[in-house]
Amino acid sequence: MSRYIITVNRIEARHADPDAIIGYDSPLQTFFLQAFPDADGEDLELWLGTGLREFETLSQLRAAAIERGFDFISLASGVLHKLLDDHAREALHAVSDTIIQDLLERTSAR
Repeated sequence: MSRYIITVNRIEARHADPDAIIGYDSPLQTFFLQAFPDADGEDLELWLGTGLREFETLSQLRAAAIERGFDFISLASGVLHKLLDDHAREALHAVSDTIIQDLLERTSAR
């Protein structure tokens, strides 16, 4: 799992969390975003990417953040490249079920 510190902004309130976390979770195969912890640091106002393959692209993650009133538009190029490298290295690119079925049918026909 990778974790990088970025700034996440509330769109309407013009308030920022300069210690937000973005990363790639290999077991869940998803990008994630965590921002705006409560005073105790226990709960997060924004926590995206907790489900299996929930956000397979950064575009999907950003769209979900915007939908909830947050944005992380100023992602440093170094962080962006690291995230993309993490994804390329750690993402499982599963063979689709239809390809597997085709292979099984061809093998059993012989």
